[in-house]
Amino acid sequence: MTLDLRVFVEPQQGATYDAQLAVARAAEELGFSAFFRSDHFVAMGAWGGAPGPTDSWTTLAGLARETTTIRLGTLVTSVTFRHPGVLAIQVAQVDQMSGGRVELGLGAGWFAREHEAYGIPFPAKRFGILEEQLAVVTGLWSTPDGETFSFAGEHYTLTDSPALPKPHQAKIPVIVGGGGPTRTPALAARFADEYNQAFPDLAAIAPRIAVVDEALADAGREPSSIVHSAALVVAVGRDEDEFRRRAAAIGREPAELREHGVAGTVAEAADRLAQVRADGVERVYLQVLDLHDLDHLELIAREVAPQV
Repeated sequence: MTLDLRVFVEPQQGATYDAQLAVARAAEELGFSAFFRSDHFVAMGAWGGAPGPTDSWTTLAGLARETTTIRLGTLVTSVTFRHPGVLAIQVAQVDQMSGGRVELGLGAGWFAREHEAYGIPFPAKRFGILEEQLAVVTGLWSTPDGETFSFAGEHYTLTDSPALPKPHQAKIPVIVGGGGPTRTPALAARFADEYNQAFPDLAAIAPRIAVVDEALADAGREPSSIVHSAALVVAVGRDEDEFRRRAAAIGREPAELREHGVAGTVAEAADRLAQVRADGVERVYLQVLDLHDLDHLELIAREVAPQV
């Protein structure tokens, strides 16, 4: 099985639309299968975040018209940011604009500071909101032409929606992730085409996949009906010095990167990817934190990817 490699960026840490476009075009030219971005509005850690945040779906709409083959999506859109009816319209429109290349990662949200900074409500309990948003978004997209969609939940009510526009794809892939022991796997088994583990403890990857597969069986689905993926930070060098320069550029310690990510020399990066593939991961989102280092992408594509 060939491991599917995708590029994943964190623009809230400081990136213009043009910088994201350059990465997306490079990823497309180099053969990565997708360009994904986070959905955040405030920088994290010591990063300043200048020139400021960019909206994920506005960005992806632009990229839909400025790329041709690479798939596009979020890892993940927070349910606190958009009403599900509006989100369904936005994502379906971007899917049309891209010719059917969009995927939606949807999550409950976790970063309270960005909500405080921009006046966005941040309820203490959000799992029920996530469950209802998944039901609404997928329900709107799957409603047959000429029929209407209604929904009555604790958080959202839709009455006789025309359920338009429809996506270009017959079904937009939906990505669900999270670390909950039972509710999240059950939610993925109900709605998801892909289950993502974001920056997991590497030893926990295989046990987590087993839990999700059990939830799929309980829901009457085959394990093969869902893609298992993981997001891991990436920092690779042709030699030790180059790796350490890349680690310093993103403010991370080399030893920590080696422990938790796809990091080190080309051989070390290939070994880590082979390890997670052996644990059952079929797709890896490589978290690229220096968006101006396009040579890094080329190194991964030319020397690491062929080994996995």
